[in-house]
Amino acid sequence: MKSLRASTALTAVTIVVADQATKHLALNALGNGRTIDIVGSLRFNLAFNKGMAFAKGQGIGPIIAVVGLIVVAYLLIGLRRDTKPGAVLVGMVAGGAAGNIIDRLFRGDAWLRGAVVDFIDLQWWPIFNIADAAIVLGAGALVVASLVPARPVAKAESRIERGSGMTKEAE
Repeated sequence: MKSLRASTALTAVTIVVADQATKHLALNALGNGRTIDIVGSLRFNLAFNKGMAFAKGQGIGPIIAVVGLIVVAYLLIGLRRDTKPGAVLVGMVAGGAAGNIIDRLFRGDAWLRGAVVDFIDLQWWPIFNIADAAIVLGAGALVVASLVPARPVAKAESRIERGSGMTKEAE
């Protein structure tokens, strides 16, 4: 159980570090209105989002930040993580939410009034960041995993004899 919690925490921290590092790079490289074309329709283009997903809900950043903090706390404390993949997926969602909350807390005129830094631009999808990608991929995979019935654990054909330490096949 401790290793699953550690997997969740390590994944979350990794996402937060990657998210904040790439946002720092984007602010430095794209701060003057510059865009960088990567391949096909993918380009880096700096944008700031004071709302929620797809730039909806502009001006309710403080509410989004508080709800986000509650979600992160629930994910890290309350949600069951029975498998390593489940623990990693929960870490992705929690880390992504934490990455965007950090922006709301510290990238603005006042506490909780900051804008989320977005910079990954596909030109046919709203501009997003590493945290957004982690949230969407982690949550999507958690939903899919919840729809797949659990596989029954195969019972061992050979059982250890009480006290002998030998299996039936070894006798």
